Amino acid sequence: MKEALILASGSPRRRELLSRVCRDFEVVPSNMVEKEAGSAPPAEYVKMLADEKASEVASRFPSRWVVGADTVVASEGKILGKPADEREAAAMLRELSGRAHSVFTGVALIAPDGGKNVCSEETRVFFRPLSDDDIRAYVALGESADKAGAYAIQGSGALLAERIEGCYFNVVGLPLSRLSKMFEEMGVPLAAQWRDE
Repeated sequence: MKEALILASGSPRRRELLSRVCRDFEVVPSNMVEKEAGSAPPAEYVKMLADEKASEVASRFPSRWVVGADTVVASEGKILGKPADEREAAAMLRELSGRAHSVFTGVALIAPDGGKNVCSEETRVFFRPLSDDDIRAYVALGESADKAGAYAIQGSGALLAERIEGCYFNVVGLPLSRLSKMFEEMGVPLAAQWRDE
């Protein structure tokens, strides 16, 4: 019996997504302090953060499989992080209103032997035009807090998006198909490795 896979994230959304394809894992949030993006492109920025998170946890749990991830929203190349307050959340939603933006998730997979696979996934999200009343009502729900881009597509934020191009799970925080491919590239079928039987 293999030791449980480690998810190096405290995100309840990533925990729920991983549980759909992997029953045997434990959550160990990283102690890494996130760096500012600076001039780094969004795809490279999330790869860097995911790698650092997974590496920090792997250093504490050698000989274990570790998955780390980080997600950002980018509009016109500008990274929109988590809003500091409701005012900033409303400003982000106004910026996204009636336009397309990208959601990038970086994923890092570290093997027990130290092997590493790091990639990023991009999904395009198209928002419908939002009125000031729409934005006020959505922000009042409280879903914007702790969410990149100030919305949660898996919640009432689904009403803000007209359509998406790419992986839905990537927008939630963990691109499951890409993660499965990463395991396969490292010689391990994800679903067959850590499931209850």
